[in-house]
Amino acid sequence: MSTGLGREARLRELGLWPLWRLRRSPTAEVPSAAEAGAPASIAHEAPAADDIAGLGWEDLMVAVRACTRCPLSASRTQGVPGVGDRAAEWLFIGEAPGGDEDRQGEPFVGQSGKLLDAMLAGIGLQRERNVYIANIVKSRPPGNRDPNPDEVAACLPYLERQIDLIQPRLIVVLGRIAAQTLLVTDTPIGKLRGHVHQYRGVPMVVTYHPAYLLRSPADKAKSWEDLLLARRTLAALKSGAAA
Repeated sequence: MSTGLGREARLRELGLWPLWRLRRSPTAEVPSAAEAGAPASIAHEAPAADDIAGLGWEDLMVAVRACTRCPLSASRTQGVPGVGDRAAEWLFIGEAPGGDEDRQGEPFVGQSGKLLDAMLAGIGLQRERNVYIANIVKSRPPGNRDPNPDEVAACLPYLERQIDLIQPRLIVVLGRIAAQTLLVTDTPIGKLRGHVHQYRGVPMVVTYHPAYLLRSPADKAKSWEDLLLARRTLAALKSGAAA
């Protein structure tokens, strides 16, 4: 399944365009580049989407950690860029950092992270070995609420740049919000899973978020089916490339 739409068209369908940008008060104190640990162009002003599209890995990580593109920067502890193998074949994408992630600066830690690690191990994968893990929103929403459209729109260029840099062979999307955002749809996750979709030209499989599976363990079997579909899909891609 492919939306066939460009980035702006997809965002317009979600009501996310034009992109929201935080304006600093003229009297607000702006930290120096050295204080923020970032180049001056990043530390003094939140990067525009076009600027993000040209960032290399290190500048991208700094930009995410210091980002002020949406109001979540006022309540989070730190931005959470992602973790893993930067040349990975597998890219796992979740929704947003939770409390543990906000404190540690790494996605999918705590109980949901342990379950994700177990899911990876079930198909012969391991965190940071041919796997990269990220979220569509890089800052924790207060109270772990769902991210709102402005926050998603502000963060999406970071994820798109990560995909461009990693060039994964396969994307696995974890949870309803991430799946519906990337596919620009309100279709329930139960109907999205079980199929191979496309995002930015990359095959994509949808499954449940580990936090949901902790609350609804009966659906773990469905997630296992999704992971097997993902593994078959990647194997087929490799087989086709080798033929």
